[in-house]
Amino acid sequence: MFGLICLGAIALCLFVPRPALAAIAQPEQMPLTLDLLQQRLKKPSQVEGVPVVDLRRLVIDLRPENAAFRLQFYRLLQATLQRSPTPLGLDLSYSLIQGDLAISEIGLRAPLYGDGLLPLFTDAEQAQLRRDRRRLTQLSQLSRSLLTPAAPPSLQITVLRGPLKLTQTRFEGFANFANTFFLSSLDAIGATFVQAADWSETRFIQPISFADTVFRQDARFRSALFFDRAGFNQARFQGKVNFQSSEFQATANFSRAVFQQSANFSRVQWQGNADFAQTQWQALSSFNQGQFSQALFLSEAVLEQPITFREAQFTLPVNLRGAMIQDQADFGDARFGRGAYLNVAGLQFNPDQAKILGNPGQIGRVISVPALQGNETLLRNLVRNFRSLEQIPDANQVGYLTQRLRLRQLQRMLVGVNLNTASPTRLVQVGFSAKQAETIAATRVQQPFRSPTDLLKLESLDLATYVKVRDRVLATDRRSVTGRLGYALNWFSLSLLLLLTHYGTNSWLTLGVGMVAIAYFAVVFWLVDRFRRLHPQPIVPTWSETLWISGGAGGLAIAGLVAIFRVSEHPWLTLACLGVVTVPVPAVLLLLIYQRGRFHDRMDVSYFVEEGSLRQLRILIGRLPTIPRYPLFRERYAPLLWNRRWNWLNYLDFSFNNLLRFGFNDIRLRDEHVPGLLTSLVWYQWTVGLLYTALLLWTLSRTIPGLNLLIYFK
Repeated sequence: MFGLICLGAIALCLFVPRPALAAIAQPEQMPLTLDLLQQRLKKPSQVEGVPVVDLRRLVIDLRPENAAFRLQFYRLLQATLQRSPTPLGLDLSYSLIQGDLAISEIGLRAPLYGDGLLPLFTDAEQAQLRRDRRRLTQLSQLSRSLLTPAAPPSLQITVLRGPLKLTQTRFEGFANFANTFFLSSLDAIGATFVQAADWSETRFIQPISFADTVFRQDARFRSALFFDRAGFNQARFQGKVNFQSSEFQATANFSRAVFQQSANFSRVQWQGNADFAQTQWQALSSFNQGQFSQALFLSEAVLEQPITFREAQFTLPVNLRGAMIQDQADFGDARFGRGAYLNVAGLQFNPDQAKILGNPGQIGRVISVPALQGNETLLRNLVRNFRSLEQIPDANQVGYLTQRLRLRQLQRMLVGVNLNTASPTRLVQVGFSAKQAETIAATRVQQPFRSPTDLLKLESLDLATYVKVRDRVLATDRRSVTGRLGYALNWFSLSLLLLLTHYGTNSWLTLGVGMVAIAYFAVVFWLVDRFRRLHPQPIVPTWSETLWISGGAGGLAIAGLVAIFRVSEHPWLTLACLGVVTVPVPAVLLLLIYQRGRFHDRMDVSYFVEEGSLRQLRILIGRLPTIPRYPLFRERYAPLLWNRRWNWLNYLDFSFNNLLRFGFNDIRLRDEHVPGLLTSLVWYQWTVGLLYTALLLWTLSRTIPGLNLLIYFK
C-alpha cells in the first residue's frame, strides 16, 4: 500500500503541470472582509525587517457592485499607510484582485511642484523626491517654454514608501499604477494582468522585478523612470507594450520575454545594459530615437516582424549573435559611436525573405563578426542583401570584412599552434596550464581535435583560458612544407590586395596608390635620363628643372598620400606594401647603372622619344614601352627636348603611360644605345603597370554601381 502511494506521488510530480502544482501547494484563497482587513492593518507582518500589511492569498473584490467595501478598503488602507511613522509595505502576493485597482487611492499624495512635502518623509526620501521633482520641472519648462509662459500647474504624485509585493497576484480588472513614486522595491514575479495595466510616468527608486509576469492586455510604461535594475525577464506581453520616452538608469533585463503585439520603445534612454537576449518579437517593434549608453543584447532573439532603430544612438556594441531575422531590421539614420558595431556572428538571415536596412555607406562599416569559420554563409547573404538594395559600398565593405577574416585565418594557419601536433611545452607557452596541456595531449591520442571549440568539452579547461588562446591555436592535420608555402603565398597576395585596394572595394585607395607610384617612377626616370655622369664632361640637370620635377611629382605624390591616409585603415602598412613592390628592384638597377657608368654613343640625347606626328589624349592599353626597330616607324619619334622648362611633364607622361596605360603623348624608350639595365627598369614598371591596370579595372567594376549591376545581375 505504501508503495502505491509513493508511485502515485511520483506520477503526480512528473505529469501534473507546474502551474497546477503551484496551485495545489498554495492554500485556498479566502475573501477579504472589512473585519479581516482591520485585523491585518492592526498587526503588520515583518518581512526582512520591514513591516508589511499582509493581504496574501485573498480575494479582494473591488468591483462596482461592491462599492461600499471598495470605498472602505481604500480609506482604511490609505489611512494606515499615512499614519505609519516608518515606511509600511503592502503584500498582495497570491491574491486575486477583482475589479479595477487604483494605486492613487492607496498611496500618499504629494505635490509634484512647489516646495511643500509631507513631514513624515525621511530626509533621504525628501531628497529623492526633490531631485526627481526638480528634473520634472526642468523638463516641463523646456516643453512649455514656447507655449505657455505661466508657472506649471499644481499637480500631485502618488508615493509608496514601503515595498510592494505582487508575487503571482492576479488582476482581473484595470490596474492603474500611473504617476506613482515607488521609494522601495517592487516585486511582481509571476503576476497576471488580465486587463490593461498602466504604469505611465511611474518612478522606481529601488530594483523592481516583473519576471514571469503575464500582461494579457496593453502594458503602458510611457515616460517611466527606473533608477535601479529593472527585471522583465521571461515576461509575456500578450497585448501592446508602450515604453515610449522612458529612462533606464541601470540594467534593464528583458531576456526571454515574449512580445506578441507591437512594442514601442521609442525615445527610451538606456544608461545601463539593455538585455533582450532570447526574446521573441511576434509583431512590429520600434526602438526609434533611442539612446543606448551601454551594450544592447539581442543575442538569440527571434524577430518575426519588422524591428526599427531609426535615428537611434549606440555607444557600445549591439549583440545580434545567434539572432534570427525573419522580416526586416532597420538601422536607418542610426548613429554609431567609435566603440559601437553590430555583432552578427551566427545570425540566421535569409536575404530572399528578410532585409537589413541602414544608411548607404555606413551600415556595412559597423557589421562585425569575430571569425570566418561558421559565418561564411552569413557574410555571403549580407552581400546579397546589400546588392539587392543597390547599396554597393556596403556590400563591398562586407566583402572586405570577409577577406580580412580570411587573412587572419591564413595567418593562424602559418604561425598558430596546432593542437594535434604541438608538444606540451609549446602548449604551455601559448597559455595553457601544465595540467591542461597534458589533458590535450591525452585527448588527441584518442580523437584529434577538429576545431579549437572542442577545447570547451574538456573538463579541465575553463572559458577564460579558451578566450585567451583561441586566436593563437588551430586544429588541423600535420602540415607539409609545400602546404606552408601555399599558405604563405596566399597570405602575401591577399595582404597586397587588402592593403592596396581593400580587396577591390575602395577606388580612391587604388587611385591614391597609383598616383604615388606614378610620381615615384617619374622621378626615377628623370634621374636616370638627366643625371648621367660628372666626369669627364658632366651631364646633369639644371636647378630650375630639378625644382620643377620636384614640385610636379611632389604635388602628385601628396595628392595620393592624402587619399591613402583618408581612406586606408592602415596607411603606413599600405605605404610599406607599396614600397616593397616599387622600391627594391628600381633601387638595385639604379645602383648598378651608376656603379658601372655609362660610356656609349648619344650620351647627350635623351633615352626617351615621343611621337611627333600627333598630340592627343590616348589610352595605350596594348602599347609596349620600346619603339619598334622598323626604320620608317622610327622616323616618327624624336628625342625629348632637354632645354625646355616643361620637359619634366614628359617623364610624368611616360610614367602615366607605363603604369596607367593613359597619357597625352606616346612616349617610349628608344631602341639604340640604351643600357640594358635601363631597359629592365622600364620593363619592370610596365609589368607592375600591367598588374596595376588589372587591379584598377577590377576595383572600378566593384565600386561603380551600374557596372556592378551589369556584372552581378546579368
